[in-house]
Amino acid sequence: MNPLILTFLGTGTSMGVPVAGGFGSEQATGDPRDERYRTSAWIRSETTSVVIDIGPEFRLQSLRSGIRSIDTVLITHEHTDHIGGLDDLRSFMYTTGGPVSVMAHPRTAADIRTRFHYMFEPGKTPGSLDIDFLPVEAFTLGDIRITPIPVAHGAMEILAYRLNDIVYVTDANAIGDEALELMADAEILVLNALRWKPAHPTHFTVPEAVDVARRIGARRTYFVHMSTAVRHAEVQALLPAGMMLAYDQLEVISGNRTSTP
Repeated sequence: MNPLILTFLGTGTSMGVPVAGGFGSEQATGDPRDERYRTSAWIRSETTSVVIDIGPEFRLQSLRSGIRSIDTVLITHEHTDHIGGLDDLRSFMYTTGGPVSVMAHPRTAADIRTRFHYMFEPGKTPGSLDIDFLPVEAFTLGDIRITPIPVAHGAMEILAYRLNDIVYVTDANAIGDEALELMADAEILVLNALRWKPAHPTHFTVPEAVDVARRIGARRTYFVHMSTAVRHAEVQALLPAGMMLAYDQLEVISGNRTSTP
């Protein structure tokens, strides 16, 4: 299987890190790994480019990562930190001359049609983004096999995704047995880990994420969607071997069995 390159475009929680307005008792650590845009990822091969979630900072994320083309967008769910930058996809549409294909849960697609109504109205402004919603089912895009996997975000069903040997899960707090089976034998697991404690009603904490990662058994696990309370150096020192906190602009490769976290 051809290697895939995974770039973490952002690894922060819904308000980003640090939070605007000095929410809480934040103090800068001086560690750039503690500055996090909203969680998003870019996964690509030599021929295919896929982005997972388009948050409010997507323009900045795409520029600093050098994204030049996108073949499809995978949306996990409709919260603003995961779809707020959809309009920034317009420039990618201009280069291809056609609509941007997007996979999203039917509920999420309906929400996008409402919140971004100007993209779908008859007689819409020329140059507005055109979206082609894909069926929520496994398919092959170039040399990447993409499988949507339902997981729980509190009472909401959202989508995790498997792309070849990479499993990407964000904002979850429960993963069912059928979903775990679809994640089995992954080389790389990306999993949300909001904070160390206390427990949260819709997100895994770091200890919970460690337990889930052990059940899935990927060779390498990278945690994302972390709040300001997760200081990289402090928390990384407490994690088991093979598990690490991701950080913005971190780049890892799947299909390279000799690589290390």
